Amino acid sequence: MAEVSNSNLITNTTGIQKQDACVVIVRTDWNAKVVDELEKGCKKILEQHGIKSIAVITVPGAIEIPFIINKYWDLFKYKDNRPQCFIALGCVIKGGTPHFEYVCRSVTDGITRLNLDLPVPVIFGVLTVDNDRQAEERIGGAHGHKGEEAAYTAIKMIENIRILSVRKTQ
Repeated sequence: MAEVSNSNLITNTTGIQKQDACVVIVRTDWNAKVVDELEKGCKKILEQHGIKSIAVITVPGAIEIPFIINKYWDLFKYKDNRPQCFIALGCVIKGGTPHFEYVCRSVTDGITRLNLDLPVPVIFGVLTVDNDRQAEERIGGAHGHKGEEAAYTAIKMIENIRILSVRKTQ
């Protein structure tokens, strides 16, 4: 089981520098109570690490996340304020039909494809849970705060890209 204690993600921040970066959060309308908390935790960590340029875009549902990320990149990739990272936030709760599996597979495949196609990382912060209790456990409960974890992942990926860029010029 994925327990917060199994990871050094939020405790190992050695070498992470304050970032002058643009991060775009794409979040869903569905399950807004949970997604609001994911966004709040995500923004808190980004701001604590000096990221001032945070854009938030709300889409109707999880399937629309990859489309908007791709469109945003196309519109801003040549601008000074282009994103250095995207964070996808959502919550898909299993119901009584196979719809859950289709939505989860679609958003997962879409974000994976973006990670391979775009020159900037797309962080997967979409909860895929069986019930409301599991969602609550992931916004500050037994399984940590997945919004905060998504922000730490974004910061570390931005830093990794910066390090690779420095090495390339040496």
